[in-house]
Amino acid sequence: MLALGFFGWLIIGGLAGWIGSKIMGTDAQQGIVLNIVVGIIGGLLGGFLLKLFGVDVHGGGLIFSFLTCLLGAVILLFIVGKVTGRR
Repeated sequence: MLALGFFGWLIIGGLAGWIGSKIMGTDAQQGIVLNIVVGIIGGLLGGFLLKLFGVDVHGGGLIFSFLTCLLGAVILLFIVGKVTGRR
């Protein structure tokens, strides 16, 4: 199993949050800190949702972790957009 550590999660979270904001068209409104926060919260959300569908999220590796964070970030940005009324 891959142990990334604190800085590894910051990097993966930042990348996932940034790409997620590009996908959802919110990149101009976010800075690097918000991208990292969105990516990390997205990772928690994505991991939770994948576990609900029976996907083993432990030991998935670096690419699986990144894709989980990205999925969660996109879902999080979609929900925030709906709640705040933004496109």
